[in-house]
Amino acid sequence: MSTVERLLPLEGLVSADDWSWALKARRVANEVIRPVIDDDFEAKHFRREVIPELAAAGLLGVHINGYGCAGAGPVAYGLVCQEIEAVDSGWRTFLSVQGSLAMSAIAKFGSEEQKNEYLPRMAQGEVIGCFALTEPAGGSDPAAMTTTAVRDGDDWVITGTKRWIGLANVADVAIVWARTDEGVRGFIVPTDTPGYRATAIENKFAMRASVQCEIDFDGVRVPERLRLPEAEGLKAPFGCLNEARFGIAWGVTGVLRDCIDVATSYSQNRILFGEPLAAKQITQDKLARMFVSYETSVLLALHLAGLKAKGAVDPVQISVAKYNNVRAAIDAARTTREILAGDGVTSDYPVMRHMANLEAVRTYEGTDDVHALIIGRAITGHSAF
Repeated sequence: MSTVERLLPLEGLVSADDWSWALKARRVANEVIRPVIDDDFEAKHFRREVIPELAAAGLLGVHINGYGCAGAGPVAYGLVCQEIEAVDSGWRTFLSVQGSLAMSAIAKFGSEEQKNEYLPRMAQGEVIGCFALTEPAGGSDPAAMTTTAVRDGDDWVITGTKRWIGLANVADVAIVWARTDEGVRGFIVPTDTPGYRATAIENKFAMRASVQCEIDFDGVRVPERLRLPEAEGLKAPFGCLNEARFGIAWGVTGVLRDCIDVATSYSQNRILFGEPLAAKQITQDKLARMFVSYETSVLLALHLAGLKAKGAVDPVQISVAKYNNVRAAIDAARTTREILAGDGVTSDYPVMRHMANLEAVRTYEGTDDVHALIIGRAITGHSAF
């Protein structure tokens, strides 16, 4: 048991069923992902062979009820995200894109036919999905969407560009959000449809073991049966984003835990001025501050999960958790780098990989600034967007 788990034993704070999901995710994370993640990050390699392992453990769409999905509760969902992200943010991102975005969009807004056709195969990892909302000039302002879907008989014709879309060049289906004459609507777009072209963004210093793309839609023709019938307006994709943000708030606590474990182990074994670095007051202060941040972040995430289980969670509270927990994880990664000194910038330790990935996590699903404005609006009643 690590120092973190000894001081804050999560197993005793959650149900046995929820904890069993944490252990399933931990096994995949440590046995399948951890041994290869540093090489994959260096080589910018997305290892598809991991997907069947995640599916076999029931982790794809773990929180969705029915249609071959596990139907686990919010705490279990959060613990799964924590365990996977403790190893690498890129693979928690995969879980988020597949389960919290693509699968959730179909589960929330799809027809029964669409749910039965796609969700069981997505839960088994046989069909990979992506979620195409963000645009090159839109970013934090999806209301400025320029991608359009125009009705043409029994089809829709989609034209436009999306950017920073996870899994877009490996996905089998894309959940595409486009502006129509009736407002924003969602579509299930098979990626082998003529006119769909996804190009990987190669020059990334973060999420290098994951894949993000720009998608061009050049007159992509989609039948009406693949429109999500219950998705109307931007509130639909925002509902999916809140699922992903909840997963992020949990996931980054795994990075925090991993950083504390690395920093503690290193400081106990590093001899400086005749004694372990861990014996120095300044080191203990840094470790103490990191642990307090971890406990605060985990308890906030648990509180959020409790509200979610009751159907009482407010999107503002999700913003609070995403804003706080990501910032806490970034601070912990930087503090760990300080404790490791020069060794902290090498690939012998996961610190710089975590730090780089967290800068991406800080940006997607709402930047720090956006979540600060959401919280500020709730406090003051004034919108500063």
